[in-house]
Amino acid sequence: MGGQNGQRRPLIAGNWKMNGLRADGLALAEALAAWAKGRQAWGAEMLVCPPATLLGAVGRVLEGCQVSIGGQDCHAAAQGAHTGDISAAMLADCGADWVILGHSERRQDHGESDGLVRAKAVAALGAGLKAIVCIGETEAERDSGRTLAVLSRQLSGSVPVGEDGLSGDSLVVAYEPVWAIGTGRTPSREQILEAHSHIRGELTGLVGDVAGAVRLLYGGSVKPENAAEILALEDVDGALVGGASLKADGFCAIYDAAV
Repeated sequence: MGGQNGQRRPLIAGNWKMNGLRADGLALAEALAAWAKGRQAWGAEMLVCPPATLLGAVGRVLEGCQVSIGGQDCHAAAQGAHTGDISAAMLADCGADWVILGHSERRQDHGESDGLVRAKAVAALGAGLKAIVCIGETEAERDSGRTLAVLSRQLSGSVPVGEDGLSGDSLVVAYEPVWAIGTGRTPSREQILEAHSHIRGELTGLVGDVAGAVRLLYGGSVKPENAAEILALEDVDGALVGGASLKADGFCAIYDAAV
């Protein structure tokens, strides 16, 4: 894998988003478990992030399969009067090791700011979770030449710099150009390379030596047909997969492209 430098083990993460009732989630988890139990070597990590309603059930199916589970969001507070929200500690209590934060759908649908994403990341680290912090430009921002400026702003505002628990293992940054999510469109190789190189450089300024160990994922219409080309790029250390993670065979094919 082109982006792997010896320090960084590839990560293939599946974001199920708001999809799946119990029967669907269990069937998908069982298919992944059957696939995982047949593997001898694990050159990359695999993670699935089901809806909160399925975390416990999916976690039980995948227990002992070397497939981790994570949440899709958490609240910045540890507990309290926050109806409908879930704390990082609650995710950990369900068996989660990870949480996705600042996904563009959260930023757009719920008006989440960089500061709120950072506060959630601090809470996640405090609860012992690993945080996947998502950043990415809109189509209008790219068309107006502001992509790198937007990525710099989102990184500096969202990454929990100086917090206890921050390390190259506990922080992952996912670059997800908003205009490529769920659209079937993907950036060119050059656009992905430019974004990931910029992110790596910005992280070095923010967290110093830790930046070399932070994994950078690409997300946005990743599918089996394009995974190998994307995952071979420099500074691409894995993928955050949306729709293609809802079918076990496709998701596993993306994993195989990473190893």
